[in-house]
Amino acid sequence: MKRLFDLSDHAGSLRHLLQGTLLALPVGALAGSASALFLWALERVTTLRWENPWLLWLLPVAGFLIGWIYLRFGQRAEAGNNLIMEEIHEPGGGVPGRMAPLVLIGTLVTHLCGGSAGREGTAVQMGGSLAGLFGRLTRLSADNRRLLLMAGVAAGFGSVFGTPLTGAIFAMEVLVIGQVRYDALIPVLVASLAGDYTCTAWGIRHTPYHIALGEAGPFHIDPALLGKVVLVAMLFGLVSRAFATVTHTIKNTFARYVPYAPLRPVIGGVLVIALVALVGTRDYLGIGVTSPEPGAVTILSAFTPDGATPWSWFWKLLFTAVTLGSGFKGGEVTPLFFIGATLGNALAWLVGAPVDLFAGLGFIAVFAGATNTPLACTVMGIELFGAGHAVYFAVACFVAYLFSGHAGIYSAQRVGVPKKPAA
Repeated sequence: MKRLFDLSDHAGSLRHLLQGTLLALPVGALAGSASALFLWALERVTTLRWENPWLLWLLPVAGFLIGWIYLRFGQRAEAGNNLIMEEIHEPGGGVPGRMAPLVLIGTLVTHLCGGSAGREGTAVQMGGSLAGLFGRLTRLSADNRRLLLMAGVAAGFGSVFGTPLTGAIFAMEVLVIGQVRYDALIPVLVASLAGDYTCTAWGIRHTPYHIALGEAGPFHIDPALLGKVVLVAMLFGLVSRAFATVTHTIKNTFARYVPYAPLRPVIGGVLVIALVALVGTRDYLGIGVTSPEPGAVTILSAFTPDGATPWSWFWKLLFTAVTLGSGFKGGEVTPLFFIGATLGNALAWLVGAPVDLFAGLGFIAVFAGATNTPLACTVMGIELFGAGHAVYFAVACFVAYLFSGHAGIYSAQRVGVPKKPAA
């Protein structure tokens, strides 16, 4: 019978804890500082675009600049998040250090001229690039470099959204569908916490979100409301799948018919300008969290009764798919928040449910379906909106995950456990 207190076993656990902490702390600090710089600069370029609407007309020029820079200097960095995931699966040539400045510049230029993109991809790529550089400088083993890359992903994600627990779980869950990499638990948790603390220490403040339902008293499950949550979550999953499919289709179409890469975002920029003329509003440009225009559709407005139109989610999906599919830089996650929140707003009116709750459910569930990370997204709901709605968060995220299929926004993601048994 094994002894209750095995000193050698506990010493090994302590050594693993200390090693993971020492490796992850500098990665978290670097990634958190990079996220702080990015968020500060993103706010500045977004304000500049609001003050100078004519910058939209430069979007095709910006697209050519981004495409040319990546063609000339990007090399393997062009693969973005997928390269980081492939390096975690099977370490090879490593994540180039140039990825961090390239994606930072590319994303800021995209937002300056009105491209519809997010910020998670940029933060994750900067975190992964800095982690890879740190691993090479310290000459770590392949296994430790893999853990450092996961720590960089966690720190980048957790710091850019102010959700450190979500960042840690996301880094363990996103690699393989149906599996969670618990071997990296300590490094990703330490890095994500350090990244979020560092980003906040630089003076960055994240957007607060608010759901009123359930604040008056103890939480209880409303069976009728729960049934409505299941119903709309199916649609959240289908829209997640549609977003991934449309984005990949546009990207593959450009790659097939436009062989010169810098020309792809030029065409994409023209298409975005045409879409603005078609819908008659600029609400779907940029990151979409807030807007200086009264009555504009934003993520925050989607939590209010009159804050979105029935088709706001569709237009944001199309604007973002064209922007990212044609080669502009940025992330998919914040646009997915916008798509989900506005879709939740529209469905709440349809089924007779609280608008703010369903906007919040769409916010996390469409993201869960598109990234195949229902556990991380459930925790994100708790970190952003409070634990009182956790049951509804979990149901929405897991049902959306099931209905999104195995397609997702990350092509390097592997299938570990199928979502449903083979017929």
